[in-house]
Amino acid sequence: MNNITPVILCGGSGTRLWPLSRAGFPKQFLVLSGTSSLFQQAIERVNSIAAEDIAVGETLVVTNEEHRFLALDQLRELKSVSATLLLEPVGRNTAPALTLAALQATANGKTLFWSSRRQIKLSSTLQLLRLQLQQKCPRCRFRRNRNPRHHPDSPETGYGYIKRQGEPGQNGEYTVAQFAEKPSIATAQAYLENGEYAWNSGMFVLKASTWLKALQQFRPDIAAATQLAWSEKTVDAPFVRPSKAAFSAIPSDSIDYAVMEPISHPSHTGGGEGISQFAWCRLQQVGNDLGAWDAVWQVGDQDVNGNVTQGDTLTTDTTNTLIHATSRLVGTVGVNNLIIVETSDAILVADRSQSQHVKKLVIALEQLKREEHTLHRKVHRPWGWYDSIDEEERFK
Repeated sequence: MNNITPVILCGGSGTRLWPLSRAGFPKQFLVLSGTSSLFQQAIERVNSIAAEDIAVGETLVVTNEEHRFLALDQLRELKSVSATLLLEPVGRNTAPALTLAALQATANGKTLFWSSRRQIKLSSTLQLLRLQLQQKCPRCRFRRNRNPRHHPDSPETGYGYIKRQGEPGQNGEYTVAQFAEKPSIATAQAYLENGEYAWNSGMFVLKASTWLKALQQFRPDIAAATQLAWSEKTVDAPFVRPSKAAFSAIPSDSIDYAVMEPISHPSHTGGGEGISQFAWCRLQQVGNDLGAWDAVWQVGDQDVNGNVTQGDTLTTDTTNTLIHATSRLVGTVGVNNLIIVETSDAILVADRSQSQHVKKLVIALEQLKREEHTLHRKVHRPWGWYDSIDEEERFK
């Protein structure tokens, strides 16, 4: 029997999906398609791998203290899922976040790490990862991309990359030659032309103890600081809170920079028992990192003119455009390749090819000390919500 503990890293602010995604209500809690949020979809999919030989344990959600009630409310809608929320007092990137989950799950055997920030449809790929762990594969491996649509088709600088080597195995998996985080435009172009690189979708299957050993080898400072914060935790079920003072002192780094890049470096010989027992899978062929509005358009239900619309919309002579209307009618005439997102207090209009740069607006709003980068007009609270219809210096 394989005991799997699902781990959902539920952090980030999703600035490139402004104005729908904001610091107080980030993208993982948004419903961008269907009737459930990205967060809920991730939890449901990873829990669906339960089988005769796979026991799925309690889900571990690592999220920000400020988002605890958003996460809890959405979890309550998933009646069959039991979860513990590990609350970060401040953001310290994904390496400390995964370490919190590993410390919680150490006694549970293998841990399935799954990112809630991506829209992923489960496939037999997860079964491949399980088989690799059973076989204790000596090298990191990834599955061949079977859908050319999601193979790197542009020099993206916002994604990490993984280089394959050798011939594929019987399940289409490759040995990993190199992990490379967000490259320059010139390097990304070289990766694209090389043809041996895939986008890193950031999905891992590994033992909790394996991650802790790897982190101890490559970033002992993060390992020690996170262990200290964990040792001083408080528990108020379903919430677990590491020490705020100790956690704030942890160096900020990602899983990829802290461990995956150095573990695949030629100078690393795999020293340390269990450190090479990572099973990794290229799941991008069946999903998409919804990091910007153009990605939402790509995975959306396009009409005959290539438009993706949601809400009250009316289009004439409009092509290849995404329109998201929240509170009123949005009409377009004679436009092409646009992103139009309407909310009750902000409207975004952008060229679809420039959607990665929406975060520049968020930075500008922050510098101007405007609330539109943080909160919607309608603000959710544990007791319900409030809607601000007007506000000046001495009244709200």
